[in-house]
Amino acid sequence: MHGHSMSRLALIPALTLAACWVVAVTAPRDLHAQAGLRERTMFVSALNSRGEVVEGLGTSDFVVTEDGRRREVLRVSSALEPIDIAVLVDNSAASMKAIPSIRDGLRDFATQMAVGNQIALIALADRPTIFVDYTSSPERFGQGIGRLFPMSGSGMTLLDAIIEVSAGLRRREAPRAVIIPIITNGAEFTNRYARDVVAAVRQAGASLHAIVIGNLTLGSTEERERAFALDQGSRTTGGQHVTLFAETAVEQALLKLARELTGQYKVVYGRPESLIPPEKVEVASARNGVTMRGTPARGQTGA
Repeated sequence: MHGHSMSRLALIPALTLAACWVVAVTAPRDLHAQAGLRERTMFVSALNSRGEVVEGLGTSDFVVTEDGRRREVLRVSSALEPIDIAVLVDNSAASMKAIPSIRDGLRDFATQMAVGNQIALIALADRPTIFVDYTSSPERFGQGIGRLFPMSGSGMTLLDAIIEVSAGLRRREAPRAVIIPIITNGAEFTNRYARDVVAAVRQAGASLHAIVIGNLTLGSTEERERAFALDQGSRTTGGQHVTLFAETAVEQALLKLARELTGQYKVVYGRPESLIPPEKVEVASARNGVTMRGTPARGQTGA
């Protein structure tokens, strides 16, 4: 492990990161007269047992807690805010059978997601390489997809890519950000600690949605850190970790993710004024059979 590449992020206490995004917007007087109430926003996916979006939910269906304390949900609406989407594709030697399905799936995904949002394509073989910088043009994104080929003799650099993409997202201003690794179970070549990778994603205010083709191997330290980063990163940022057993399932997984992202709710809740930001913000469903995952809005500041 190369200590110098990990030291900076490792110094940031992971539990304080959840609060880095969050901020004060003046509460409407007709809703709340009490002094010191601040509003916070989360973007929430509400899904049924098949992973499909549940529509028509209202304020009473969402349970928001900060460090275990329930907060009042003030308003719920469809999330229309733009999303920065970073797609990280494994084009290492192990991706040979998967690349055609990944290409097809990404073309459909870009058609659904590029317009109104900004989408980037980063390849992972040997070193993270930007194939398409953030664009709202499905055509430009499609040109990058056409250049995706497996690179013989190479391994992937997923953990480096997540850290670099997260750093880039911190300089961008969209209210929502999503990192989508699409990888095989091939060799991981980067020396990063999972905790640093997760910390970087949380600092960026992004959610991590990992699509993995095949069961991840855990033979090397790098592969164990990768598996842990994807598991922890998806669970603690409002994302998900999907394992597919056939390359051809990539298209459906990406279309389902597109439906989830376009069907998110914007949940605004009240937080009493406090000098100490919460360590953990969580959302849960008050309705049986509905699972919720939430990510605080980016760019929120203040305690």
